[in-house]
Amino acid sequence: MSVFLRLATFPGEFRIAVTQHDTLLDYALWRPAAPDGVDNVYLGRISAHAPGMGGAFVDLGSGESGFLPDQKGSETLTEGQTLVVRVVRAAQGGKGVRLRAEQTPANVPARPGLIRRGPTPLDRLAARWPDATLVVDSPAAAACIPAALRSRRQQELEPLPEEIAHACAALEDPLISLPGGMQATITPTPALVAIDMDAPPARTGWPKQTAQFAANRDALPALMRQIRLRNLSGAILIDPAGLATRKRQALLDPVKAALQDDPLRPRCLGITALGLVEIVRARIHPSLPEQLSSPHGQALRVLRHLVTQECEASTVRCGLGLMTALEQDPQALADCISQRGNALSLRLDPALPDFFWTTHA
Repeated sequence: MSVFLRLATFPGEFRIAVTQHDTLLDYALWRPAAPDGVDNVYLGRISAHAPGMGGAFVDLGSGESGFLPDQKGSETLTEGQTLVVRVVRAAQGGKGVRLRAEQTPANVPARPGLIRRGPTPLDRLAARWPDATLVVDSPAAAACIPAALRSRRQQELEPLPEEIAHACAALEDPLISLPGGMQATITPTPALVAIDMDAPPARTGWPKQTAQFAANRDALPALMRQIRLRNLSGAILIDPAGLATRKRQALLDPVKAALQDDPLRPRCLGITALGLVEIVRARIHPSLPEQLSSPHGQALRVLRHLVTQECEASTVRCGLGLMTALEQDPQALADCISQRGNALSLRLDPALPDFFWTTHA
């Protein structure tokens, strides 16, 4: 059965969907003007050693910095020391990038700065799905495919199928529909991701707890799939629906089985004293909710709306936060104007809250 890696073009970003028939298998946002930097390699300089924090702050050049944890048995880091480092975790949750020391390659720059960029989201998904055929919806998307992947591209332009477009849009909704009439609500916080499962009244004729266990068990694979598609990470706590705390231990095996296909190999740590399923999933790239809610993500949502819903608007009045985010990605605004086919001007309106906006013909 054919697997397709599809690129959908929007201002400032490509939405990448791996599909098979009408099923969404994998998903990522690719924002060329705002890469997350994972696997970038830099020559860095220690700007401050902080033993109390267990590491050092590293100047990466061009105003960028990251945190390098101390390694057992390695030499003590000293202020002013230069070394080669790799980004192993993107900036997220209010924290900067996490670094790891690397061996020094040839042709190191004289000053702190970038040595080599890491893979793009397209590169990562193409490697994860090596047999997938690339399908693009625009010449702009085709032009962004690197030479190494061009042989995998279908020549005809093709938009996202309706079912896939709907599944991608649903990833932005914190409310998830699950099998058996179950629902789950996702609430990201700086410390953890809380997921509350909710079940309809049992109608099977089974005892209530038996029916609730079956409903939770059957919904778990779909919920774990949503966790992967949205790249939820860090500490994840799941509150199953309707089960007595003492009966929730029986969900451990179904949870562990549902996690098996996740490439990040998350761990289920057990059931807490409050009856919550506790999962830890590696933080590497920012989660989809964080990407969408960031200032840049909110700015791109406005431009996407102007392309898909308000093509006739000629002026956008913005709050200061939105205007600042749009000014930091001029290519996204140029993409919006090109995709609309109409001129568009931005106006700062100090009377509007930071991320509010209005349109005018």
